[in-house]
Amino acid sequence: MVLGGGTAGELVAAGLARAGRDVALVENRLVGGESPYFACVPSKSLLLSARRGETWEMALARRDELAGRRGDDPAVARMAEAGVTVLRGRGRVLEPGRVEVDGAVHGYGDLVVCTGSEPVIPPVEGLADVPLWTSAEALSVPDLPRRLVILGGGPVGCELAQVYAAFGSQVAVVEASGRLLTAEAPFAGEVVADALRRMGVDLRLGAAVGNVERKDVGVRLWLSDGGTLDADRVLVAAGRRPRVEGLGLETLGIAVSPGEGVPVDETCRVPSSTGGVWAAGDVTGIARTTHAARYQAQIVLANLLGRRREADYRAIPRVVHTSPSVYSVGISPTRAAELRIDLLTAGYDLAATARAAVEADERGRVELYADRSRGLLVGAAAAGRHAEEWMSEIALAIRAETPLSLLADVVHAFPTYGEAVEAPLRELAERWRRDGTSEEDRDERDRRPGPAGAR
Repeated sequence: MVLGGGTAGELVAAGLARAGRDVALVENRLVGGESPYFACVPSKSLLLSARRGETWEMALARRDELAGRRGDDPAVARMAEAGVTVLRGRGRVLEPGRVEVDGAVHGYGDLVVCTGSEPVIPPVEGLADVPLWTSAEALSVPDLPRRLVILGGGPVGCELAQVYAAFGSQVAVVEASGRLLTAEAPFAGEVVADALRRMGVDLRLGAAVGNVERKDVGVRLWLSDGGTLDADRVLVAAGRRPRVEGLGLETLGIAVSPGEGVPVDETCRVPSSTGGVWAAGDVTGIARTTHAARYQAQIVLANLLGRRREADYRAIPRVVHTSPSVYSVGISPTRAAELRIDLLTAGYDLAATARAAVEADERGRVELYADRSRGLLVGAAAAGRHAEEWMSEIALAIRAETPLSLLADVVHAFPTYGEAVEAPLRELAERWRRDGTSEEDRDERDRRPGPAGAR
C-alpha cells in the first residue's frame, strides 16, 4: 500500500508492481503529485517563455500543455499498465495492516508513505481575508495581476517574482531575513537580487508583514519597518511542511511533531513504527526536491525487494531556475559553521571566463568548499547562466570523495562556464597541501600510492 501518488509514490508503486508485488496506490488529487501540474514543470515552462519574450497568452498555452492541462489520465494509465491498483480518495491507517480509503477498508503487508508537502501560510493578521495565492494557484490560473506581493524570498519566491515581473506585473518581494535564498551562500542571493532589481522588482529585505487589510481596490500590507505595499494579489511562498495530518500514523507508533517530517533511517524505513513502514519524498522533510524524492523512492524500492541500499544525502543538488540560475550542492558555509566544519573556500567570478565574454553576460560566481581536515570537497555554490548544467561534476566529486589533486587535473572544454571551477580547485588543492595538514601528515600522505593516499 502506497499512500500518495506523487513523484516518489508513482516510482515505488510501479517498481514493486513490475517486480510482481500486489500494489495499491492511494491518491485523493492527481496521480503525479505537485511537480508536473503545479510546481516544477509549469514554473520552468513560464521561465523559459519569459526568456524567449513570448506573450502571456503564448506562455499560458505552453504551460498548460506541458502540465497536461492538469489531467492525470496518462499517469493513471501508466500505473494500470504497470499493474498498480489506483484507489481514489484519502487514506488513513486504522491499525497495523489496515487502511481506510474513503470508507472502504484495505489490508496491506508493507506501507509506504509518500504524501508530500503543503504550503505554510504564515500567521499574519488579515491574510486569510484577502485574495491569496500559493504557488499552486500562481502556476495554474490564467490571471496576470497588475500588482503582486510575494511573501518569501526563497527559491519559489524568486522564480515566481521573475516570471510575473517579466510579463508586466509590478512585483514586490518581502523577506524578513534580510537577504534572498538564506539557505545558500550569500553571494547567490545577491546575484539573484541584482537580477530581480534590474527587472524592476521591489525587494523589501529585512522587513516582515505585520498585518494585511482589504481596500476598496486591492489590499494593503503593513510592514515591520513602517513601510506599506499595495497589491491586487498576495502570493505566499514562505516554505512548505510535510503533509502528515490525518494519516493515522499514530496507530503505528509513529510520533510526528508539527512541521516535522516522518522520521526514517538510512534505508528510508520508519524505525519506530509497528510493521513494515517506509517513507519517501517531501513527507520525510529531507532534501525537499523532486529529484530527492526520486532518489528516496529508489532506496525504498531496493529495500522492499530485498536488496539493501542506504541513502546518502551529501550530494543532493539544490537549484533555483532564475536567470541567472543558482546551483548548490553539499553543505553551505552557514551549515558548515553549525556543524563546526573548518572550511577551505575558493571562488571565481564568471566574468573572468571567455564564455562570459562571448555571451556578453558578466553576472555570476562559483565557490567551492573543502573540509580542511580531509582535503575533500563538501559543498559548492554557483550563480550564473545555466549553472545547473555545468556544475553537475561537483556533485559527483562530493559523492565520490574525489581527491582535490585529481579534480584540479581535470581539463574542461574551451570556452565554457565549466572552466570556472578550475582555478578554485587548483587553489584548494594547493592550500590543502600547504596548510591543510601538519608537515608530518603531508609527508606520510605523499609516501602513499594512488588516489586513496590523497584522501
